[in-house]
Amino acid sequence: MQIDESNFAKQIFEPNREFAKHARIRNMCEYDDLCYQASEDYEKFWGDLAKSRITWFKPFDRVLNEDNAPFYRWFEGGKLNVSYQCIDRHLKDKKNKVAIIFEGEMGDYKVITYRKLSVEVNKTANLLKNQFDIKKGDRVVLYMPMIPETAIFMLACARIGAIHSVVFGGFSPEALRDRIIDAEAKLVVTADGAFRKGKPYMLKPAVDKALEDNACPSVKKVLIVTRNHQDINYVRGRDFSYNEMVEYESSICPPEQMDSEDPLFLLYTSGSTGKPKGVKHSSAGYILHAQLTMEWVFDIRDSDNYWCTADVGWITGHTYVVYGPLACGATTIIYEGTLVYPNYGRWWKMIDEYKVDKFYTSPTAIRMLHSHGEDEPKKYDLSSLKVIGTVGEPINPTAWKWFYEEIGGSRCSIVDTWWQTETGGHLISPLPGATPIRPSCATFPLPGIMAEVLNEDGTKAAYGEQGLLCITKPWPSMIRGIWGDDKRYIDSYFSQVKKDGKAVYFSGDGAIIDENGYITITGRTDDVVNVSGHRIGTAEIESAIAKHPSVAESACVSRLDSITGESLFAYIVLHDGVLNTAAEEISILKEVNNIISKEIGNIAKLGSALFVPGLPKTRSGKIMRRILKAIARADEVTQDVSTLEDPKVVEEIVKVAKRG
Repeated sequence: MQIDESNFAKQIFEPNREFAKHARIRNMCEYDDLCYQASEDYEKFWGDLAKSRITWFKPFDRVLNEDNAPFYRWFEGGKLNVSYQCIDRHLKDKKNKVAIIFEGEMGDYKVITYRKLSVEVNKTANLLKNQFDIKKGDRVVLYMPMIPETAIFMLACARIGAIHSVVFGGFSPEALRDRIIDAEAKLVVTADGAFRKGKPYMLKPAVDKALEDNACPSVKKVLIVTRNHQDINYVRGRDFSYNEMVEYESSICPPEQMDSEDPLFLLYTSGSTGKPKGVKHSSAGYILHAQLTMEWVFDIRDSDNYWCTADVGWITGHTYVVYGPLACGATTIIYEGTLVYPNYGRWWKMIDEYKVDKFYTSPTAIRMLHSHGEDEPKKYDLSSLKVIGTVGEPINPTAWKWFYEEIGGSRCSIVDTWWQTETGGHLISPLPGATPIRPSCATFPLPGIMAEVLNEDGTKAAYGEQGLLCITKPWPSMIRGIWGDDKRYIDSYFSQVKKDGKAVYFSGDGAIIDENGYITITGRTDDVVNVSGHRIGTAEIESAIAKHPSVAESACVSRLDSITGESLFAYIVLHDGVLNTAAEEISILKEVNNIISKEIGNIAKLGSALFVPGLPKTRSGKIMRRILKAIARADEVTQDVSTLEDPKVVEEIVKVAKRG
């Protein structure tokens, strides 16, 4: 049932009073106190948190070094190990506590205690060192399904100082190849496959395709985890079985002492140019923020069973499936499969069976479950839930209301979180014990995060007017650079907005702030589309479309979608002009999507396309995407078209759109 979203979004929902009594941050006065401490002495604020949360092998000498901005350095001189932070320090009092609960799509499950996790991580770390010559600073690409071994390999890399780069298992061999080449990975870790929608699917063949013809000369070996027991090809001298080899390794592996600023991982994200960006995160700042946000945003407790449904191939899986929960000594749930198998009640059944306390998922999943399984939650006991969260994109009020009432029982706070791959963890979010919540609103910056909505000239945007969401002071978990491309790092994040003459971090998102300080995210302002919470650069898609022999040029924009939030919509210009029949258009669109699937992956497929005679361009050749986005969304074109090379092309596109 639809609601009046505009009026509903203005309502305020107070935190559950019983929950607030025991929360880490219990009210807005305590939140304001933390924000005041940060504003009064920013370095002391973060330094005190780092001292109290991280187990240091050697204390840091300096909290923040801004001498080479925007290449900021945090906690200089400190020595730590993220694997130690997530495992070893818990062994004194939590060695028999469950660290990971794994459930496979076919119903199999596994329980891993912190002691068992320590053994498996140490043996895997020794295997990487002893048999594959992986050393500190080497890059290891993980092309894996959602199984415990994925987390084990991440932690094993952290233990020996190797830099892992997880590539989402839905990416194509070509996309995997690009990331391997850019990272100059020495080793690829994969699995034979996994299970999805009740059937086995394969991963190893994609690795074989990515590496064929010596396309990735840096890769010396491939290590394979057995999961679905399907037949795969083994290349003699290159491919090795993890399950067979790891049993012979020692369960003792001293952690490498890492500098605070040593890279922990690379994670590739789409940008506004064709080449994916290797976002680099450091050790100390990242793990501090992962742990803090678990405490503040989820109010995580020792007794909690915590479940984030994200795939580890994305940043949410890094921070809120693996590193954050384990740094806090919590129990984290890893689920292999889809939300629809064997029916739309699978997730609610798991929450009931595992008595999940804190649950974190995407608005796309919520909309799908609401649309196709609205009555399923009533079949299960969801009373264990205390905090429920959303991630990846703004959630619309109708989905928010259903999530709040049907899943949260009108008692759980919804933490509608805003953050990015580049931020490492949450920056803007309600706090479940403190923040009066407004539906579909990210609410307030976390303590110590200086988020502002600015105009392009660096002045503050007026209340109620859309501006640019910027972070005006560095924070510990921020991106440390783009792998191998310092110039692109500066150009991407620190070249567009200045405040008081100083470059500040521009997120690429638009936002609105009201007179009470509530921040609402309005979406991307650049050429990046947010599909189901996954950021996809339009340039990467257009490069794939151009490989179709009939395509002269194209432009990709976003279109609103009731399930995925946004879908990909392309304007395609053909060499031979506009097609004459709908059948021809369907045929070419299918062929184009096959190319996109091969080049990038199914997540980047076009939802629809319009075959047009030309594209609106300035005299310098720049495509006016704002005009195309307005047409795709059936909005009125309000932009000035007089400066276009051919103003009439807009009228022609509108006519084609109306016919379609």
